[in-house]
Amino acid sequence: MNDQRHKYEYKVKRHTAADKVVNMVGSDKRVLELGPGPGSITRLLKDNNCRVTALELDAKAIEIVSEYCESVHPCNLNDADWPTKLPGAGKFDVIVAGDVLEHLYDPWAVLGALPSLLADDGYVVLSLPHIGHNAAIACLLAGNFEYQPWGLLDKTHIRFFGIANIQKLFENAGFKIVDAGFVTKSPEQTEFSRQWSQLPAETRQALAANRFGTIYQVVVKAVPRHAEGKGLQLASLPIPSPLAMTFSERAQGNPVLRFLVSLLGPRTRQRISRGLERLGIRT
Repeated sequence: MNDQRHKYEYKVKRHTAADKVVNMVGSDKRVLELGPGPGSITRLLKDNNCRVTALELDAKAIEIVSEYCESVHPCNLNDADWPTKLPGAGKFDVIVAGDVLEHLYDPWAVLGALPSLLADDGYVVLSLPHIGHNAAIACLLAGNFEYQPWGLLDKTHIRFFGIANIQKLFENAGFKIVDAGFVTKSPEQTEFSRQWSQLPAETRQALAANRFGTIYQVVVKAVPRHAEGKGLQLASLPIPSPLAMTFSERAQGNPVLRFLVSLLGPRTRQRISRGLERLGIRT
């Protein structure tokens, strides 16, 4: 096993977009994964007895993710001929793209090419960040749309999508949405909690009326338009309330608490976290 860390390697936690992607894919599927990175999702698909073929650009990621795949093909999805990187691959039960399309120049063309790669009863499962989150709006109102190493304003993001844009993205590519999940966070739980806290109280109160303001990521399962059954409208789906803030998240938003936590050793933090979890408190 390759123990070398990659910048996009992470542990998949419950209620996250990656967790929802894995659940929507299911088990015992033949999967094409676009841009798997170092395989944080891929390894869970393999655990679910899925047989994964992957298309990946980053050489370091290819080295790591190969362990979990039947085959990995070097590929730049920004090249219009990317489907030719799969000669003789046949059709797939599921095509997965976890937070990938926002990194592409023409995500509309990439999504439009997917129906030809799907089996007759196949489907796609994708996750996308939602730029309409109140934290991103807070950045705009502050005149500080500053890119970050990760998150909603990851500096490698090229395209941005609101709820209506995500709906149209799938419809224009010949798909209909049959299942969806929202990852919700309060603005205080995001990487832009400071910008949010600096808004006037009346502005924060006004933004609370934004129905989509807590949606951080959207996970979608879609089938070709000709498949049986009706499609869903994202804008009409219920939006779950954000989970309660964890101890770590509260520390990030509180300079004094953050300083106190920084004084604790890793083992002490771990023991505190385990104790709080036994009491039913997320950490």
